[in-house]
Amino acid sequence: MKKEKSCGAVIYKIENRIIKYLILHMGLGHNSLCKGHVEENESEEETAYREIKEETSLEVKIDINFRKVITYSPKENVIKDVVFFVAEVISKNEPIDNHDDEVLSFEWLEINEAINSLTFPSDKETLNEANSYIIKNLVNN
Repeated sequence: MKKEKSCGAVIYKIENRIIKYLILHMGLGHNSLCKGHVEENESEEETAYREIKEETSLEVKIDINFRKVITYSPKENVIKDVVFFVAEVISKNEPIDNHDDEVLSFEWLEINEAINSLTFPSDKETLNEANSYIIKNLVNN
């Protein structure tokens, strides 16, 4: 069984006391959170930073205290772990994919719309858990 690993983050910003989440509309036809494959000797956090920069061009502050791992099989004889953190946007620019054509567009959405827009149940669950973490640990402090 081949093992694969990706890392990424639930990217958020706070506007007028409202948390908005970045949803990526992917070229393959699904809506997703930002993530990608670990390269060479990268740490999980380094992979998340690189993928966020490649796919969105945004500067973020990653919080590694939130760490959610999803495990699934994308194809026969392959098992994949995806590690998600939360990341607050610290740059003022709008997201853009200057890396490749993987991401078609972006959308900032409030929690309910964001969860409903995601394609995969595991992403919905991750976003819901991240939202609870952000509200409990980051927004009210």
